[in-house]
Amino acid sequence: MSATKTLEAVARDRVGKGAARAVRRQGQIPAVIYGGNQAPEAIAVDLIRTRTLIYAGGFKTTLFDITVGGKKTRAIPRDYQLDPVSGVPLHVDFLRVVSGQTVTVDVPVHFLNDEKAPGIKQKGGTLNVALHTVSLDVAPDQIPDAIEVDLTGREIGDVIHASDLRLPAGTYTGEPTDTVANILPPTVLGAEVEAEEAAIAEAQSAEAAEEKAEAEAEATNEKNETEE
Repeated sequence: MSATKTLEAVARDRVGKGAARAVRRQGQIPAVIYGGNQAPEAIAVDLIRTRTLIYAGGFKTTLFDITVGGKKTRAIPRDYQLDPVSGVPLHVDFLRVVSGQTVTVDVPVHFLNDEKAPGIKQKGGTLNVALHTVSLDVAPDQIPDAIEVDLTGREIGDVIHASDLRLPAGTYTGEPTDTVANILPPTVLGAEVEAEEAAIAEAQSAEAAEEKAEAEAEATNEKNETEE
């Protein structure tokens, strides 16, 4: 479970593109806190602090105590925008967290102990990941940092379903039969690579033969012209 983090903010008395640009010129990011049956609250947060939090990972699964003018609001990030060129954060949306509320979040899946999976380590299989994150509907203070999958003992052909994951009861928004990952035999990838290499070699050989034939024909024509 992620620890609740603190975030200092200031209230914004103006909104709109011009006001947002002014906020950014001051080294801050425009943001808004909404939800909880209350009116949206326009705020500004520190650029450097927010950028660090976003790029550290897990930003959208972290609870924050946001302090604005001495008043503390518990919220969770729901979305943020980045500059498409520089990657600098441009705006953040926070959702108020109220008692009894659940939120839907995408939690990363981490695969552990692949060196202890015979199908991978000894037999050269490949872990094929279908879901890098799982969507959970969970109380904000129960959001896990990650869902861990132990690969110990896994063999080629094994399939890991959502029902195999250790999740808080009733939180997964998908189906129990959803495939999270499976272990493929090395021949699957090997056969594809070999077939592709063979096709490339055949094409190159045909091209070389064609160039050789053209060169020989050209040389013959030149010889005939000289003799004439």
